[in-house]
Amino acid sequence: MKRICFLLLAALLVGTMVSCGSQTPPEQSQQPTPPPSSSQQGQEEQPQIPENFILVEGGTFSMGSPDSEAWRSDDETQHTVTVSDFYMSAFEVTQAEYQAVTGSNPSAFSGENLPVETVSWLDAIAYCNARSELEGLDPAYTVEGQTVTWNRSANGYRLPTEAEWEYACRAGTETPFNTETSISAEESNYWGHYPYLIEDNYFNQSNLETRPGVYRETTVAVGSFQPNAWGFYDMHGNVGEWVWDYYGDYPTQAQTDPAGPDSGVMRVNRGGGWNDFAKNLRSAYRATLPQDSVVFNVGFRLVRNAAAGSGTVTGSNLESTGTQGGNVLIAYFSWGGNTRGIAEEIQAQTGADLFEIQLAEPYSTDYNTVLEQAQRDQNAQARPELSTHVEDMEQYDTILLGYPNWWASIPMPVASFLEEYDFTGKTIVPFCSHGGGRFGQSLTAITKLVPEAVLGEGLAISYSGGSGMPDDVAAWLEQNQIPVV
Repeated sequence: MKRICFLLLAALLVGTMVSCGSQTPPEQSQQPTPPPSSSQQGQEEQPQIPENFILVEGGTFSMGSPDSEAWRSDDETQHTVTVSDFYMSAFEVTQAEYQAVTGSNPSAFSGENLPVETVSWLDAIAYCNARSELEGLDPAYTVEGQTVTWNRSANGYRLPTEAEWEYACRAGTETPFNTETSISAEESNYWGHYPYLIEDNYFNQSNLETRPGVYRETTVAVGSFQPNAWGFYDMHGNVGEWVWDYYGDYPTQAQTDPAGPDSGVMRVNRGGGWNDFAKNLRSAYRATLPQDSVVFNVGFRLVRNAAAGSGTVTGSNLESTGTQGGNVLIAYFSWGGNTRGIAEEIQAQTGADLFEIQLAEPYSTDYNTVLEQAQRDQNAQARPELSTHVEDMEQYDTILLGYPNWWASIPMPVASFLEEYDFTGKTIVPFCSHGGGRFGQSLTAITKLVPEAVLGEGLAISYSGGSGMPDDVAAWLEQNQIPVV
C-alpha cells in the first residue's frame, strides 16, 4: 500500500445539488467543468453538498442480471434490494481533484480533467478521509493496516456500496446497460471494436445492434458523453470504479442497504474501463481485485450520506501472505507464439522451471477457425481438457502465469489449469500478450478462480514485445522480487 502525504489546502467552494430518482435531472452541458476539489463546510446540522453531487432518492430495484442476459456471470444472481437516499458525484474523481488533496497523481494517463486511475481501493479510502478532513467533515473510515471500519453515521466522503452504485447506474432501467440493450462507442469510452454481442456475431456483423466503433486507447475527460437518466456520467466505461464491498455471492433474499460480506480477499469495482469489451460494461458486471492492487483502468466516484446511518461495518481482509520468489514456475498458454517468446525470455533471466499448458485437443492453427473455437469455449465458460500437468505443484511458491488476452479475458485452457491445483498461499504473477487491451478483465478472471492466492504485479506486452521486451521483463521481475540468474 502506498504511503500518501496529505496537504492542507486553501478555501473551498460551495456549489449546488440536484436530485434524481423519481425526478428528472436538470439539463447539463455535454462536457461540463468537473466539480471543484472541495467545498466549504456547511452548517453542522445539514452540511452543504459540493457542486455536481446529485441526490439519489432511495428505492427498490432488482440487483444483478436475469438468466437470459447475454454474457452474465454466475455471481450476478438477481435479488431485490432497497437503498436509502444518498448523494453521489455526477463524475468520476479527476486527477486535479486527487492531486489537490493528496499532492500526488499516480495516473498512467495525464490530464487534469481525466479520471484518476492506478489507485488502489485503500488509496481511494485514504482520499475520502483526507478530503473529509479538509472540509471539516467527519471521516467515514478508520484504517488499521489492511482492516477498514466504516462509520455509517459519518457525514464525510465515502465510496458507494455495490448496491448504491448499481442503483445509480441503472437509473431505473432493467436492461444490460442504462442505454438499454446495447452501448456504442459514441455513448461510452471502451474498446469500441468489440460492442455487445459481437462475440456471437464476429463473422456476421450485419446482425449487430451496435456495429464496431472507435477504440480510443486512453481515458477521456469526465463528462465527455451524455449522462444517464439521473444525471450520472461515465457509469459505463472510462474507468472502473471502486465500491465499498468485498466480493462474495449475492444472497437470494431481499436486502435493505446491504454492505456486502464482512470479510473477504477481494474488493469489487464496477462499470468497466477504456480497454474493456462492452460485455464487461454491463450494469450487473462485477470486477474484482485485492484492495491494495492498482491498475490503469480503475478509479473511483464519491458518495455522501443524505441522512446519518447507524452502526459500523468492519471489513476484515482475509488475503493470505504469499512468498514472492522462492521456487518459481513459469506456466504459460500460447497459440501464436507471442506468449511463448515472453515465457522463454523470463526463463532465460530466472532459470525457473518452464511449463506449457497444452490442450488434449489443440485449437486449430487457422486464425479464423481458432477464433470460433476460443469464442465457443469462452461463451460456454468451458474447461477444456489438458494434456500436460504439473507433477508437483506443492514445490512452487510463485507461479508466473502467461497467456494471450483473448476476448478481454484469459483463454479457457488457463481456467482449466487454475482449477486443477491448490494455490492457497502461493503468489500468482500474471503476464500477457495483447493486441491493445492490455489485461482486459483477465486479472478479475484469475482472482475469481483462485481467491486464495496472492496476485502479484502483472506485465502486459503488446504482441511479441519487440526489442524492448527483455528490459520490460527484467524490470517486472525486479518489481516482483523474482530472483534472476
